[in-house]
Amino acid sequence: MTQVLITNGRVLTQNDDRDVIDPGAVAVAGDRIVAVGPAKKLDSDFDPDTVIDAEGGAIIPGLINSHVHVSDILLRGAGSQDRGLYDWLLNVKMPGTLAMEPADHALAARLYCAESIQAGTTTFVENATEMQWDDLANTRKKLDVYDQLGVRNIYGAGIRDKPPNSEFLELYDEITARDPGVAHPSPDEFTYETDTAIEGVESLLETVHDPESRQSVWPAPVVLETATRRALEASSDLAQRYDVMTTVHVAEAEVQEQGPLSSVEYLRNIGYLGERALLGHCVQISDRDVRLLAATDTKVAHNIGANMRLATGFAPVVSMQETGVTVGLGTDNAILNDTINPLSDARFVASAHKGCHRDPGVVPAQKVFDMVTRDGAAAIGRAGDLGSLEAGKLADIAVVDLDHPHLTPAPDPVHALVYGLQGFEIETVLCGGDLLMKDRQLLTLDRDRSELLADANERAEQIVERSGIQ
Repeated sequence: MTQVLITNGRVLTQNDDRDVIDPGAVAVAGDRIVAVGPAKKLDSDFDPDTVIDAEGGAIIPGLINSHVHVSDILLRGAGSQDRGLYDWLLNVKMPGTLAMEPADHALAARLYCAESIQAGTTTFVENATEMQWDDLANTRKKLDVYDQLGVRNIYGAGIRDKPPNSEFLELYDEITARDPGVAHPSPDEFTYETDTAIEGVESLLETVHDPESRQSVWPAPVVLETATRRALEASSDLAQRYDVMTTVHVAEAEVQEQGPLSSVEYLRNIGYLGERALLGHCVQISDRDVRLLAATDTKVAHNIGANMRLATGFAPVVSMQETGVTVGLGTDNAILNDTINPLSDARFVASAHKGCHRDPGVVPAQKVFDMVTRDGAAAIGRAGDLGSLEAGKLADIAVVDLDHPHLTPAPDPVHALVYGLQGFEIETVLCGGDLLMKDRQLLTLDRDRSELLADANERAEQIVERSGIQ
């Protein structure tokens, strides 16, 4: 029996033809979509347990955020102004997250999921870059929250196995000298033996990874400077054996990474590139690198908000897309981006690249919407069951209220979503057929919203005080 019918809305299917059905409906049974079509037909064909009236709003696929960092949401607004990448990383992010206790990580996960759901996000790829492999309390606390709140999460288990060299140690001393009062972690704080990290990832794959329950695990070497070749090769091997993907930050500040080979060439040479690899950032790469990404079917997560804030540059998304590289969109760190709303960043992508290229025809609204739906699904290896509203796919769905002055008129709903959405217009969210939010009320949150926000503010102040962030 059909359990849920979402009807009387403009259905943005995001299928191959980008069909829009108006008025349309989506029928859900269990965790799957069973029918998509005209509202009049589905209203008569199905007798659901629950009917959701979209009231002329947009019915869209749940959004996919392909690169995020969760825990540092509690550092939002703390000390991140006027800092470059390494200044921010060493003087703000790492000291702040190291000062967090397991309960803080759980609170951060709860706040992050609440904000994500309210933004229409049903899937995100977390990059857990400060893994403590000798104590997984922080990890397990967060995973418990994800299970409870019902968001589809891919946990990128961070691998750092290359000790810092003398050049980095000198750089570390020079950068941390700016804020001597900060409780800086040691340069090798999160560095573990290769076998320890790889065995830890495999243990999580064996015990936690279960896409059917919305929780996946990927091996995630953090950056090339901190990952050995063996770690990168082992990550590719694990991805192949467990039928998952692997992700790594690449060319976010190539000036620090550049050697005889570009980062992309190096990864190509050691066999890391390919259909199971998702590279975060790729800000400072060459035309040749772009061609290598396309030739190997390597995916990219574009993190425009954070890269703009750190002034690291613009990823060559236009040439990537023209060359055939699959590009998803990530909101990256909440401490840098300040919002974790993919459609908010979609406006940046659609506008900034036009200005950068002085070409109003690049990265049109439809393509940006693809990046947070169907292309986002392809970027994380889930094109077969996520990213569009089609029979047989998982029922990850959001309903957007278009009845607002700033969205009126909206003859093209995709244009309205990309350029006009403010973030509060998402009314209803389903993930795997389960209602996570209805009429803007979070249904899986286990505490009062105002209590959550008050707790987050209090804990955030304590973390900043303990870490000495300025």
